[in-house]
Formats: sequence, structure tokens, C-alpha cells
Amino acid sequence: MKQRSSLSLVISSILSGVLFTNASMAAPYEAYNWNNVRIDGGGFVPGIIFNQTEPNLIYARTDIGGAYRWDEANKSWVPLLDWVGWDNWGWNGVLSMATDPVDTNRVYAAVGMYTNSWDPNNGAIIRSSDKGKTWQVTKLPFKVGGNMPGRGMGERLSIDPNKNNIIYFGSEGGNGLWRSTDFGATWTKVSSFTNVGNYAQDPTDVNDYLNHNQGVLWITFDPKSGTAGSVSQTIYVGVADKENSIYRSTDGGTTWSRIAGQPTGFLPHKGVYDQANGILYIATSDTGGPYDGAKGDVWKFTASTGIWTNISPILSSSSDLYFGYSGLTIDRKNPKTLMVATQVSWWPDAIFFRTTDGGITWTRIWDWAGYPSKTQRYVLDITEVPWLNFGVTSSSDPAVPTVKLGWMNESVEIDPHNSNRLLYGTGATIYGTENLTAWDTGGKVLIKPTVKGLEETAILDVVSPPVGAPVYSAMYDVGGFKHDDVTKVPTSMYTNPNFGGNTSIDYAELKPANMVRVGSITSTTGGIALTTSSGSNWWQGQVPAGVTSGGNVALSADGSNIVWAPGGATGVYVSTTFGSTWTAITGLPAGAIVEADRVNPSKFYAWSGNIFYVSTDKGLTFKASPATNLPAARRFKAVFGYEGDIWLAGGSDTSVYGLWHSTDSGTTFTKLTNVEKADNVTFGKAAPGQTYPTIFIIGQVDGVRGVYRSTDQGSSWVRINDDQHQYGNFGDAVSGDPRIFGRLYLGTNGRGLLYGDSAGAISSSSSSSLSSSSRSNSSVATSASSSSSITPSSSSRSSSSIAPSSSSRSSSSLFSSSSLSSSSSSACSTTLEQCNWYGTSYPLCVTTLSGWGYENNKSCISRSTCTSQPAPFGVAAACGVTSSSSSLSSSSVPVSSSSLRSSSSSSVSSSIVSSRPSSTVSTSSSVSSLSGGVTATLKVTSDWNSGYCASVTVTNAGTTNVNWQTSLSITGTLNNIWGATATQSGSTLTLKGLEWNAILQPGKSITDIGFCANK
Repeated sequence: MKQRSSLSLVISSILSGVLFTNASMAAPYEAYNWNNVRIDGGGFVPGIIFNQTEPNLIYARTDIGGAYRWDEANKSWVPLLDWVGWDNWGWNGVLSMATDPVDTNRVYAAVGMYTNSWDPNNGAIIRSSDKGKTWQVTKLPFKVGGNMPGRGMGERLSIDPNKNNIIYFGSEGGNGLWRSTDFGATWTKVSSFTNVGNYAQDPTDVNDYLNHNQGVLWITFDPKSGTAGSVSQTIYVGVADKENSIYRSTDGGTTWSRIAGQPTGFLPHKGVYDQANGILYIATSDTGGPYDGAKGDVWKFTASTGIWTNISPILSSSSDLYFGYSGLTIDRKNPKTLMVATQVSWWPDAIFFRTTDGGITWTRIWDWAGYPSKTQRYVLDITEVPWLNFGVTSSSDPAVPTVKLGWMNESVEIDPHNSNRLLYGTGATIYGTENLTAWDTGGKVLIKPTVKGLEETAILDVVSPPVGAPVYSAMYDVGGFKHDDVTKVPTSMYTNPNFGGNTSIDYAELKPANMVRVGSITSTTGGIALTTSSGSNWWQGQVPAGVTSGGNVALSADGSNIVWAPGGATGVYVSTTFGSTWTAITGLPAGAIVEADRVNPSKFYAWSGNIFYVSTDKGLTFKASPATNLPAARRFKAVFGYEGDIWLAGGSDTSVYGLWHSTDSGTTFTKLTNVEKADNVTFGKAAPGQTYPTIFIIGQVDGVRGVYRSTDQGSSWVRINDDQHQYGNFGDAVSGDPRIFGRLYLGTNGRGLLYGDSAGAISSSSSSSLSSSSRSNSSVATSASSSSSITPSSSSRSSSSIAPSSSSRSSSSLFSSSSLSSSSSSACSTTLEQCNWYGTSYPLCVTTLSGWGYENNKSCISRSTCTSQPAPFGVAAACGVTSSSSSLSSSSVPVSSSSLRSSSSSSVSSSIVSSRPSSTVSTSSSVSSLSGGVTATLKVTSDWNSGYCASVTVTNAGTTNVNWQTSLSITGTLNNIWGATATQSGSTLTLKGLEWNAILQPGKSITDIGFCANK
């Protein structure tokens, strides 16, 4: 980037939503509908900004999840920055926003996530003249830290209410105060403003995070110091300097001076000007936050007299003060009414203070009524987002409520048009009320989450099993969720145990109810949780010594063995006892990425550096593969239904980069020539008429970064996202859906978990709207007139009007119209049997008697394994050879994805016919227990050459509670048990209950018990 001068740098960078590339080189594009898997919130909302002249025009900024605009009609938030892409992902961190009080269509944002090396790009000021539907971008010559310390202070962007072409921006990192005079198109440093700030939370921080200068914090105007069309003369600025924090200009920003008599010793988090009475209010704290703050004060400055008055609800000198002040707001209709929030009052809860006499007296949202009792001026209703109790249903401390008012309350805003409406941000959500003035009349203020549509979680892993809930997530901060319905907010996050952040999750492909997840119990301790009930109940497993964080985990196809590569430990571990004991693995480096084969329970895979590793003994030992020329480890996945079938994505711009495929358990890999870059890969339900699962990648094809889908084993690719749906830094967590063709679950770093479904036919070229990687983001111009706009409008999500070209007729979304009708009416001349494996059809094996097999160049399932599934899955009849009288037409028409799914069952065929009765395995036996009235039933759930797994149901047929124990006769030697303790003597297996299930009530059963054994 070229600099013209150090003080008057004028830079304009242009982004375009429509740039054309060579159409013959662009990959085809299929329109997709992208929506969030609803969580509602989940992250810090440091800023809420009301427009001062247009009712219901409200914006919210997040630290990693972009910006939003309030939709009053639907009572929800609309995302505005989904066009931010892979190369400029940091722009999803929003340090400040400003909405224009003169031309209310205009809105501005200062974007950038980190001021250190974590973010490779400088920040930018983005501007919109249509309320955020489209944006223009001006890059800055320095970084912006939307997710750095002090990000809740501000607002750092401010528009002159009299001359709205003038905008100020307070920067961090010693870069000072900046000004634009052309509606944000170009910016110049204000050389006369010399205090760039000097406060850093920890100047010696070796991690290069707490040591950054928090800079110029906020700017506010006195509107009465100017008239419409002329520059406002009086401007106030707050700076991160505990001794010299408040400055004023009285000549329109030409000169500046420190205001005499100002308070010292604290940082001014907020500065709010009451134009009706000529008073500046400030809220201060001893740190920049947002996580800390132990002291502070609230002050008012009367401009006409120059007098500062301390109006703190609790003075900083008081021993009762254990927090700083932050969120500060004025009721513009009654400007002597103010509210201020505690910066961080972790115990017992946040406190909001309210005054109706300009700070002479204050009341609290709750008061002590003799510890631990409290009286409350509010009712908090989280029915719409029930997980906000964080799994707490009762408190061990009677003073602490099960649902808190919040923390990190930097943004507290009374609607300037409605004295009854208040919105405030927390570290997890936005809360709001519409009867705020009930506070003043002895009533109860009703507070509810007001966060629908705002999704701000960082997803680390996601899985979609073939049965049960459609999707499970692992994420930072709020742990993760089991989603029974992607359109509804879950009732609870993972609990018992509830890790602060889950880093990895897996399920057993052949026994999907068995799952495992790992995460962080504390900042220095990792943990593991297990379930045999598809996540209905979890319990905490044992942890090897030295584990400091979750790392990643894999569960064998039959659910018997776990391979865990935790953080901080010196190695990778295997458990044959479902998490109760661990053994260090030989031959595998610490921190390796681990995965299980989805067919063969004996196989695990790992990747570390550029070396691939294979285990054939259920994870006990690993050996390096002879495969060479692999990239540095990033992501890989094994394909369900195909033993030894592995896809590997990784590399970098400075090394080999792309997508590799192995069909021999990683012994050899072949690099795909039609994928230039790949960063993750996953699989979903096969396309109609296909047996091989659909492949999805996060990568680059034909020079364009995006999300791609292949229905022909990687021979061709179709892009399924567009430039309006890029979501910044995404793709570390992805999963196809094995039950719905075309559906992809896409994890992001800040925009939550999304799911995409096909919305239309495939076009032959996507060059007109899909050229994000070909944009020139470094062009320099002095005028904004040449800028074109990005268009992230919601209407583009449902676009299905792209006509399919003839070149796309071979795609999976186009079928002959007459062939569809023919197949629906034709008769079967041969009836075959297939295995309906949790909704996907596979051939039945002929020679393989148990487990999965590979026959006639296809994966197959043994009859015994297929029939072990619960209803309605299992062996099913299918059409083999159709009647020859059926006719085909050459015309092709697009068919909706739902139509394709409904017709797929009639197009599945198999050339494999069982010529002999399959071998059967005894699936159940019932025995009496050692404690009278208790019976146990055993059912073999999976069976292979060297072993098997079984579930056990224990039932109390008696009339009284029993502390149960039971004995079973089994074949083989026990190697794994869950849901009970076990001892084996010969062929007798004795089971006893655990602490949580030891007492069995009359007429009740326990079903979460099972074991695996070697034959």
C-alpha cells in the first residue's frame, strides 16, 4: 500500500459485487438457500446503536460475527456482512458503527478483528447508503481490533449531526484521531489532535494481545454548537489515558484542549452528551474491559460552568465498590433520566442503576434484603432462548440467580424514540424490555432475549449422524448443542459435563447412539464426555495426566475404542473401556489429527506434519504410511460406507495445496487436478441414482474460493455458495447430512452454524457473481465515485431463476422428464433386497457374513449387521431390472431437490443378489438377575469376525426399588463396558449399576448399558 504522506493519507479500496472472469474457466454454480441452525446469540455484543431521528432503525455490532440491523416487523436482526470472505475475514470484527441522523440511509462501520499478527489484513471503514444492503470499502493504513481488549468502549465512529459528510474515527494502536469530509470515502489523520492514548492492559504481554494501546475511544458532538449544513463547533473526545482522558474542540475540530478539572485515574468507557441541558456524562473503569474492571466512577461535566461533578451510584472510594462502570445511556425524551451498568459484576449478578434527577439519586435493578435475599425490579424471561441458564437449574449460592442479567454490559441503550424500550448487550446475548418506566412506578420490568437472527458462535466441529438429531455441534464459549430441529433454539447446551468450549465431537458410524466429545473444563484442563443415548445423557470420562485442553477425538465404527489427541499432553491415547482408562499410543506424535474408519472398527487414521498414519488394531498402535508428497496436516475424513476410503484436504500457498484421495486406507493418495486448494472435506447423502456419498469441500476451483459439491467422486464440482454468502473465516467445521441429499452444515468463526439446501438448477458459469478471489482489494483511488457495491441482499438467497445451460445437463440436478415418469410407472421384473442403512440404501453382502464388506467393487453390508438396526431400517426390497417397455425422452428439465429425493427410491438398483441364506447371529437372550425381580436382556448390535458389541436392558419386574446386579452368559472376552461396572468369570458376566443408575424403580428399565467383547 502506497502512502502519499504521513498525515493526510487518502486511500480508497473498491470492492465489486459483479466482476467478470473467463466464463469457460468458472465452475458451475447451483443456487442454495443458506440459513442458520438456530442458536440465537452466543457471543459478546459490545455495541447497540439507535438512529436518533428514525424510529426502529437500530444496529448491533459484534466482535467476531459481523454487524446487524433490526427488523421491527419480524422482531429479528438481519446480518449485513455475510459478503466478507476468506481473504478479508477479519472484517467480521466490528469495532464501531455510526448511523446518520440526517440521511438515515447512511451507515458506517470500522471493521477488523485483530491489531496483531493474527489478522493479516489492515482494517477498513465501510459505508452504505442503503442501510447496509450494499457496502463500499475504504481500507485503512493500520489494523483495527474488533476483538481486542477495550472493544466495548466507544462509539469510536461519530457523524456530525449538522454536517453529515463529516465523520470522525478514533483508532487504536497509537494511530490517533481520523476525519472524513466526504461521507467516509477518504480519511485524513487529524494532526492537531496529539494524544493517541497510552493505556495497554499489560504492556509486557508476550502473547501480543493485552499489550496493545487502546487508543482514542469515543467522539460526541454538541448539536447546538452548529446549524443544519454547518460544522458543529463543539466536539468531545475520550482517550485511553488515565491522566488526560477528555478533550474538547470549540472550533469545529481545528484545535483541541484537555478539559480542566477532569477526573483522573480511570478510563472513560462511555461519553454521552445531553444537548438539552449542555451536560457531558462519562462512565469510567480502571481497565478497558470487557472481562474485568474493579473500580470506577460516573461523572457529569456542565459545559456552561466548566464544573465536574461525581454522580456515581457507589463512589470508587467506597469499600462496597468492586466493579467499574460502563454501559451509559440517556432517555432523550427525559434527559435527566440516565442508566449506567456495572462493567463486570460477576457476583452475584450484574447491576443496573437508574436516576430520574440527573444523578442526584439512584435506584438499583435489584437490592439486598438481608443476605442472601434480594428484592427485584425486574422479571427475566428466557423462554425464547432457554439455554441462557447455561444448564443451571439450581444455584449452590442462594444469592446467585440461576439466570443472570448478564456480564460485560458495555452497551446499554434507551430508545431515543420510546422511553419504555431498552436494549443491552451481554457476553452471550441481547436482552430487551418494552416497559422500562415501570421501574419508576413500583412495577416489574419484563426483560427478554431480543436476539433472534443474531448468531455469533464460533464452531469448532460438527457431525450429522445417520439417525437421531440431525446435527451436533462443538463450539467455543457456550460449548455446543444437540439440535433436534435446526429451525428451533435448543432448550439446553451440553450439560453434565458442561465444558466451556468443546473442540471435537464424533459418533460411532455403526452404532450412532454412541458419541464422544472433548473440550476444556477450565483454561488449563481438558475433559471428555460420553453418551450411549445420542446425547440425551452424557457422563464425564477419565482424563490422562497432563491434558490441558480438548484437542480432537475419534470413535471406532462400532463404538468400542476411542482415540484421543488432547491438548497439552505428551502423546495420543486410546481407551478400550469407553473412557474409563487410557493407554498411550506408540508410533503417533502428540497433537495428531485423528479419525476412525467408518466401516472397519479396527481401523483408525491420523495425520501429523505431512505424514499419514494408520492403525489396524483399533488404535493401539499406528504406523506411518508410505504415501509421499502430502501437504502439512489440516483436515481429512473417511467416507461412510466405504472401508479405507479417505479424502484429505490441506496445504498452503507456499507449499503443495489441494485435495487428495485414497482407496487403500492411506497407503497411497492421488491428488485431484481439478481442485486448486482445499481446506476441509466432508460427505453427505448420495445423489439420486448414485451410491457413492456426495462430497463437499471448502476450497478453490477455477480460481474461485468457495463451498463446492461433487456427486461423481470428485470428477466435477459445483459451487454452492455465492459472493453474498461467504461468512468470513468459515469451514473449520463442516458436515454433510447423510439423510438429506445436498444438505451441508457449515461452521463459521463468528456467524454460527449454517445449513444449506439446494434452491435451484445448476448454471454453467458462476463468473458474474462468484469472483471473490479475483477482486482487486488493493487498488488506490482518490475518489469514491468509481466505487461499485457489494450486494448482500437477502433476496439473493432464494434465487432460482438461473437457467440451466446445455452443458449442465449431466449434473445430478437435471433429469429427463419422461424418464422420471417412466420409472414411477414401470414394473419390476426382478425384486432385489438391499440394506436401508439409516435411510441410505446399500447392497447386501453375499460372502461377508458380519459387519461391512467390499464386494464387486462396492461397499456392502452383511445381513446380520443390517438387521441389527432399529425399525424402520433394515433389509428392504428394491427394484432390480425394470421393464424394457419403459421409454426415455431426450429433453431435460430441472427438478427440485425434494422431487429428487422422493424419486430416488425407485432408481436404486443392485447387481448383487444373495444366492444363499445369510449366516445369522443370535441377537438376544434373557436371564434372571441375582437380585430378585430384575431381568436382563442382551441384544447383539454389531458383529464382525473377531468380536461383537451388545446392548443390555435391565428391567425391575418387582414391586420395590432395588440396588441392582445381574449376570449374563456371554461368548468371548469382555474388552469394553459402558453404563455399568462388570466382572467376568468364564462365560459369566456380572453387571452392577453405577452411581447414577444403581437404584432401579419397580416397572422401570435401564437401556444405556452395553459392552463389546473379543471372540
